[in-house]
Amino acid sequence: MQTRKPVVAGQFYPGQHDSCISEIHEFLAAIAPYESLPATIVAGIVPHAGWTFSGALAAQVFAAVKQQHEKVNTFVIFGAAHGFFGELPAVCGMSTWLSPLGETVVDDELAEAVVKTGKAAANREAHAGEHSIEVQIPFIQNLFPGAKILPILVPPREYALALGETVGDIIAGAENKKIVCIGSTDLTHYGPRYGFTPMGVGKAALRWAETVNDRKFIDLALKLDARGLLADAAENCNACGAGAAAATIAAAKKLGAKAGTLLAHTSSSKVMLEKMNTAGQESVGYAAIVF
Repeated sequence: MQTRKPVVAGQFYPGQHDSCISEIHEFLAAIAPYESLPATIVAGIVPHAGWTFSGALAAQVFAAVKQQHEKVNTFVIFGAAHGFFGELPAVCGMSTWLSPLGETVVDDELAEAVVKTGKAAANREAHAGEHSIEVQIPFIQNLFPGAKILPILVPPREYALALGETVGDIIAGAENKKIVCIGSTDLTHYGPRYGFTPMGVGKAALRWAETVNDRKFIDLALKLDARGLLADAAENCNACGAGAAAATIAAAKKLGAKAGTLLAHTSSSKVMLEKMNTAGQESVGYAAIVF
């Protein structure tokens, strides 16, 4: 049995079982019951930075899914590909994923069905050092015990759209299983460190990154415009996981979603001001969206 071991536990999120559970419970305790959600949630978009910055938003998406669906059989997690740019999206061929909370089983049946379509390829090596899916696993383990996962890395290329539509069709045909798609992406990476400063530096520039550049991505996502989102991200650098987000939106549309619901939107500079009373010249945006 091939097991994918965590590579950012203890860095992006707690590396010990009890501290991991404690932090998840802190996030969940701060969430009030949602009053306006889709009756059926088929997909969501989550950030993937360190939990200190974006964990609360990821928790909101999984909490919203839990509020509407007590049981989920499988989460298809489309991950941002920070270092993988293959000819096809990469399906993880490992049997289990390990986190500080234990093991989660990969849905081999669903993985095989996706690979058979030719829209993705089995490639476990692509997942070895990537964090964008890993940081979501403990939330699933805590809120949906026994749920399986299907990790797929999706570079920001045109094939993300066909993959999402294909996965949506497969899910629609799985009548006896509740399967939810999750897309993992952060938004605008702004500042000298990221080599992206079209509005210069300073508070006004960071405000632009959040209220203008991030908002372009969010508005396209809420309108289920996967193709437009992919193109806009390439032009405006407002999503590191545009392929993952586009695949998620394409799948959601196939599954009957008509619009997205924005649960929260913030940035690392805002979090630093709130938690540490400091801010720098850089900022990364984060959004929590369900469909």
